[in-house]
Amino acid sequence: MKRSFKVFSVMFVTAAFAFMSVTANAQQKKGEPWVIPAEYKKMANPVASDDASVKAGQVAFARNCASCHGKTGLGDGPKGRMLKTFPGDFSGAAFQAYTSGEMFYQTKFGRGEMPAYDKKIPDTEIWNMVNYMKTLAN
Repeated sequence: MKRSFKVFSVMFVTAAFAFMSVTANAQQKKGEPWVIPAEYKKMANPVASDDASVKAGQVAFARNCASCHGKTGLGDGPKGRMLKTFPGDFSGAAFQAYTSGEMFYQTKFGRGEMPAYDKKIPDTEIWNMVNYMKTLAN
Protein backbone atom coordinates (compact mmCIF):
# COMPACT_ATOMS: atom_id res chain seq x y z
CA MET A 1 0.00 0.00 0.00
CA LYS A 2 2.83 2.40 0.89
CA ARG A 3 4.60 1.70 -2.39
CA SER A 4 1.53 2.37 -4.53
CA PHE A 5 0.93 5.66 -2.66
CA LYS A 6 4.55 6.66 -3.29
CA VAL A 7 4.24 5.83 -7.00
CA PHE A 8 0.95 7.75 -7.19
CA SER A 9 2.53 10.74 -5.43
CA VAL A 10 5.47 10.82 -7.83
CA MET A 11 3.13 10.54 -10.83
CA PHE A 12 0.89 13.31 -9.47
CA VAL A 13 3.78 15.70 -8.84
CA THR A 14 5.23 14.99 -12.30
CA ALA A 15 1.87 15.63 -13.95
CA ALA A 16 1.40 18.84 -11.95
CA PHE A 17 4.79 20.20 -13.04
CA ALA A 18 4.11 19.27 -16.66
CA PHE A 19 0.74 21.02 -16.52
CA MET A 20 2.24 24.14 -14.94
CA SER A 21 4.95 24.25 -17.60
CA VAL A 22 2.44 24.00 -20.46
CA THR A 23 0.10 26.51 -18.80
CA ALA A 24 2.93 28.99 -18.16
CA ASN A 25 4.07 28.71 -21.78
CA ALA A 26 0.54 29.21 -23.10
CA GLN A 27 0.19 32.40 -21.06
CA GLN A 28 3.25 34.10 -22.55
CA LYS A 29 2.40 37.13 -24.61
CA LYS A 30 3.78 37.78 -28.05
CA GLY A 31 6.47 40.45 -28.16
CA GLU A 32 5.67 43.88 -29.51
CA PRO A 33 7.26 44.83 -32.85
CA TRP A 34 10.81 46.10 -32.51
CA VAL A 35 11.52 49.75 -33.26
CA ILE A 36 14.91 49.64 -34.92
CA PRO A 37 16.76 52.76 -36.10
CA ALA A 38 17.16 53.02 -39.88
CA GLU A 39 20.96 52.96 -39.64
CA TYR A 40 20.80 49.43 -38.19
CA LYS A 41 18.23 48.22 -40.73
CA LYS A 42 20.71 49.04 -43.50
CA MET A 43 23.85 47.97 -41.61
CA ALA A 44 25.84 45.25 -43.34
CA ASN A 45 27.46 42.48 -41.37
CA PRO A 46 31.23 43.12 -41.48
CA VAL A 47 31.96 39.48 -40.57
CA ALA A 48 31.85 37.00 -43.45
CA SER A 49 29.35 34.20 -42.89
CA ASP A 50 31.84 31.38 -43.27
CA ASP A 51 32.12 28.11 -41.35
CA ALA A 52 34.43 29.60 -38.71
CA SER A 53 32.10 32.54 -38.01
CA VAL A 54 28.97 30.36 -37.85
CA LYS A 55 30.72 27.93 -35.47
CA ALA A 56 31.94 30.79 -33.26
CA GLY A 57 28.41 32.22 -33.33
CA GLN A 58 26.94 28.87 -32.34
CA VAL A 59 29.28 28.67 -29.34
CA ALA A 60 28.46 32.25 -28.29
CA PHE A 61 24.74 31.62 -28.79
CA ALA A 62 24.89 28.49 -26.61
CA ARG A 63 26.67 30.47 -23.89
CA ASN A 64 24.55 33.63 -23.97
CA CYS A 65 21.20 32.95 -25.62
CA ALA A 66 20.15 29.29 -25.44
CA SER A 67 18.91 29.47 -21.85
CA CYS A 68 15.98 31.60 -23.10
CA HIS A 69 15.88 31.05 -26.86
CA GLY A 70 16.63 27.30 -26.79
CA LYS A 71 19.50 25.38 -28.37
CA THR A 72 18.06 25.77 -31.86
CA GLY A 73 16.34 29.14 -31.41
CA LEU A 74 12.77 27.90 -31.02
CA GLY A 75 12.15 29.98 -27.90
CA ASP A 76 12.02 26.87 -25.74
CA GLY A 77 14.95 27.38 -23.37
CA PRO A 78 14.40 26.65 -19.67
CA LYS A 79 14.58 30.33 -18.66
CA GLY A 80 12.52 31.35 -21.68
CA ARG A 81 9.56 29.32 -20.44
CA MET A 82 9.45 31.49 -17.32
CA LEU A 83 9.36 34.83 -19.15
CA LYS A 84 6.21 36.91 -19.51
CA THR A 85 6.98 37.40 -23.20
CA PHE A 86 7.69 34.51 -25.59
CA PRO A 87 11.37 34.73 -26.60
CA GLY A 88 10.53 34.14 -30.26
CA ASP A 89 11.12 31.44 -32.84
CA PHE A 90 14.30 32.21 -34.76
CA SER A 91 13.56 29.52 -37.34
CA GLY A 92 10.40 31.23 -38.55
CA ALA A 93 9.93 33.53 -41.50
CA ALA A 94 9.18 36.60 -39.37
CA PHE A 95 12.51 36.47 -37.56
CA GLN A 96 14.49 35.41 -40.60
CA ALA A 97 13.08 38.43 -42.49
CA TYR A 98 15.10 40.73 -40.23
CA THR A 99 18.24 42.12 -41.82
CA SER A 100 21.57 41.24 -40.23
CA GLY A 101 21.74 44.79 -38.89
CA GLU A 102 18.33 44.42 -37.23
CA MET A 103 19.40 41.17 -35.55
CA PHE A 104 22.61 42.88 -34.43
CA TYR A 105 20.62 45.77 -32.92
CA GLN A 106 18.24 43.46 -31.04
CA THR A 107 21.11 41.47 -29.57
CA LYS A 108 23.28 44.46 -28.74
CA PHE A 109 20.66 46.71 -27.15
CA GLY A 110 17.88 44.35 -26.03
CA ARG A 111 14.63 45.56 -24.47
CA GLY A 112 12.28 44.45 -21.72
CA GLU A 113 13.17 40.91 -20.66
CA MET A 114 15.79 40.66 -23.44
CA PRO A 115 19.06 41.83 -21.89
CA ALA A 116 21.38 44.25 -23.66
CA TYR A 117 24.74 42.74 -24.55
CA ASP A 118 26.49 45.93 -25.67
CA LYS A 119 28.73 45.99 -22.60
CA LYS A 120 29.05 42.20 -22.25
CA ILE A 121 29.82 40.84 -25.72
CA PRO A 122 32.17 42.37 -28.32
CA ASP A 123 30.53 43.44 -31.58
CA THR A 124 32.44 40.83 -33.60
CA GLU A 125 31.00 38.08 -31.40
CA ILE A 126 27.49 39.50 -31.84
CA TRP A 127 28.01 39.48 -35.63
CA ASN A 128 29.11 35.83 -35.40
CA MET A 129 25.87 35.09 -33.52
CA VAL A 130 23.92 36.86 -36.27
CA ASN A 131 25.61 34.61 -38.82
CA TYR A 132 24.61 31.58 -36.73
CA MET A 133 21.02 32.79 -36.20
CA LYS A 134 20.64 33.13 -39.99
CA THR A 135 21.32 29.37 -40.25
CA LEU A 136 18.35 28.53 -38.03
CA ALA A 137 15.78 29.10 -40.81
CA ASN A 138 13.30 26.29 -41.47
